Amino acid sequence: METPLTRNISPGKEPPDLVQYEKTGGYAALRKALRMSPAEVQAMVKESNLRGRGGAGFPTAQKWSFVPMGDDAPRPKYLVCNADEMEPGTFKDRLLLEGDPHQLIEGIIISAYAIQADVAYVFLRWAYKLPARRMERAIAEAYRHGYVGKNILGSAYSLEMHLHVSAGRYMCGEETALLNALEGKRANPRAKPPYPQVSGLWGKPTIVNNVETLCNLPHILNHGAAWFKSLSRSGDGGTKLYGASGRVKNPGLWELPMGTPLREILEEHAGGMRDGYQFRGLLPGGASTDFVLTEHLDAVMDFDSMQAVGSRLGTGTMIVLDDKTCPVGMLLNLEHFFAQESCGWCTPCWSGLSWIEQILQDMEEGRGKTSDLELLESHTHLLGPGHTFCALAPGAAEPLQSGLKYFRDDFQRHIHEKRCPWREHGHGMQM
Repeated sequence: METPLTRNISPGKEPPDLVQYEKTGGYAALRKALRMSPAEVQAMVKESNLRGRGGAGFPTAQKWSFVPMGDDAPRPKYLVCNADEMEPGTFKDRLLLEGDPHQLIEGIIISAYAIQADVAYVFLRWAYKLPARRMERAIAEAYRHGYVGKNILGSAYSLEMHLHVSAGRYMCGEETALLNALEGKRANPRAKPPYPQVSGLWGKPTIVNNVETLCNLPHILNHGAAWFKSLSRSGDGGTKLYGASGRVKNPGLWELPMGTPLREILEEHAGGMRDGYQFRGLLPGGASTDFVLTEHLDAVMDFDSMQAVGSRLGTGTMIVLDDKTCPVGMLLNLEHFFAQESCGWCTPCWSGLSWIEQILQDMEEGRGKTSDLELLESHTHLLGPGHTFCALAPGAAEPLQSGLKYFRDDFQRHIHEKRCPWREHGHGMQM
């Protein structure tokens, strides 16, 4: 099985420096891209069926295609790498940032070349201290060796690259809030249209791509679109970093073919449930996805298949719920996070999420009422797509709406028994 994204990564060891990266074929893809036109690079990526790995799964080349091109296009143009990885349960980009920073830098330069960007930013989560040091060192190496800066490798193409360590929170992962934060403003989402591809950073054309998305680009350029599609078990090209956390025997992260079945990831790679625990459900793509149950485990982990079973692939990093953890307490923990991280820009989000948190807190502490279930369900609709400026609130509603559907008996027990049934055994969720 080929694992292009993690081939140079040895956890616990220093990442390859620039010379070591070159010895493994590093920057050959960039050299190839500079001999192609931007349109040819975009065409190859389009043919590869690369979809964004940040959660939405939008086709990467299609996103690029909205950027104005040609001599009369507005300048400067920007490429922003979204490395603000704060989705609960998700740690895939951290592995790439720490383990092979030059792979990301090469992907950024290729993406920037494809849209003829003048400046690239790596927008990094503030808590990622080690990735910051390693990225800073790698960018400096890339400048010294002529891979970044004026007339890259003697070509007519120039690119400046900067590492921006965020001061913000979860909200900064939303691409328009990220752009506001990068401009030095409060991280509030922007109304769309206009979309960033036309009017983004400082009003100029901007593409925001995820770390994992960008890391695929050198391999697509080196080996071709057909090879990239052959890595996958589904219509979406390439491999995927899948993860698992919770009470499984082997929590971790694995690079597997896109479209690997849920059951294989859970039982073979994560080792199944720990002794003494039974599987109840999981969130397949981080905290802002819907629960799936045992009957869904034969579904494959790609964008369309996860939608077909009522959830989303998201980041591909699953959070596993066991039979000794209170699902109401788990949801309280998640909704507390989302309420805390709301930027307060729109009422359904800042008011609704705080209300949801309080209702769940009351249930956990024995003050729940039967009418609370209807109230919670109404909130999942009020916070749904199209009712807020960005996807934070709709994402927060996903685990709740599926929890109410699949674990309704647990909610009713809290209400009727006026207590959390798990807490007396030490299995309630504490914040």
